[in-house]
Amino acid sequence: MKFDIKIKWCGRVTFGLIFFAVTIWAGERREIAIPDIPGYITLKCDFHMHTVFSDGAVWPTLRVDEAWESGLDAIAITDHIEYQTHKEYGLTDCNAPNKIAKNLAEELGLILIQGGEITRGQPLMHGNAIFLDDVEALRVPDERDAYKKAHEQKAYVWWNHPGWRMPNEIPVWDSVHADYYQAGLIQGIEIVNEKAYYPLAYQWAIEKNLTILGNSDVHGPINELYDRDAGEHRPLTLVFAKKKNPGAIKEALIEHRSAVYHANTIFGREEFLRPMAEEIVQLAERKVKFFSDRNARMQIKNNSCLNLEVEPAKGDCPVKFNKTTIPSQSTGLISISGDLKKLADEKVTIPVLVDNFMIGPHDTLSIYLEIKLVDGKEK
Repeated sequence: MKFDIKIKWCGRVTFGLIFFAVTIWAGERREIAIPDIPGYITLKCDFHMHTVFSDGAVWPTLRVDEAWESGLDAIAITDHIEYQTHKEYGLTDCNAPNKIAKNLAEELGLILIQGGEITRGQPLMHGNAIFLDDVEALRVPDERDAYKKAHEQKAYVWWNHPGWRMPNEIPVWDSVHADYYQAGLIQGIEIVNEKAYYPLAYQWAIEKNLTILGNSDVHGPINELYDRDAGEHRPLTLVFAKKKNPGAIKEALIEHRSAVYHANTIFGREEFLRPMAEEIVQLAERKVKFFSDRNARMQIKNNSCLNLEVEPAKGDCPVKFNKTTIPSQSTGLISISGDLKKLADEKVTIPVLVDNFMIGPHDTLSIYLEIKLVDGKEK
């Protein structure tokens, strides 16, 4: 697979052998099985990636190809505005990546949002601005002025990888962050960047009502970071939008309607994760027959790409079960135990923790499954 990527990149960038590249690169899109929730479309997005126009190693069109094949709905190419390692080759126009990738994105039905990364020193370090009309306008001497220029363009701006280059990768909320936050110059924060998860950033997002984001920050070919055939995937920002278009995405981010899909876990506000979990975790049959007075098995469907991890939640429940993993897009059998004879023909509500759904740095989502126990021995 790496050989294919290099051939394609060379074909489009170095030699211009577009037909040769297309015939070698067959293309295969793998959809991400995360459902919509009532009232909103769940869009799978990556808003942080780089190309040869800053310190990346690929041409902008490859970012579009990779995103389409990864099952994404929207991306933003956010090359560094101040840090460009290939400038001796004339690759310095921050608006160029969007122009180059635009037609291919439109052809593949992928939403492409123009953005850039404001790359300054400590303590704020890096921030991403998307929905920009002119990225070059942010190339100004003063850091705060760069954020103000983004604000003037009505861009959406967040703090990138807050633990990067910090001791033990633990983020620090500095007075500069407080200033920019209070001035409305940053509206979100990455709680996941590439393979790093920042629980403290997640806590800040909750306390300060910041939108949470999770992005790849990819510089080289995406398959060098994630083995798709082994089930690995880039981190994604899940956007709960009213429609599938750039304006709806921007509106959703402003209104904090997002979640983060990282590894085998989804992070987000309970108001969005609960309806999502209810779409994903469903009983195959509400009537559960038992042929032993003490034990029975209920079937739970997993309608997602996650390997679901469920366990009993605290609370009164007349039946018990053990922690169980239900593989992606499958139905699992969960053994329950209790005085089932006594519960025959009654509705039983079972509180369940879904360990893959984090509604806070230390809090998992609980849902309820309602079954009716039926004595299979009675004719």
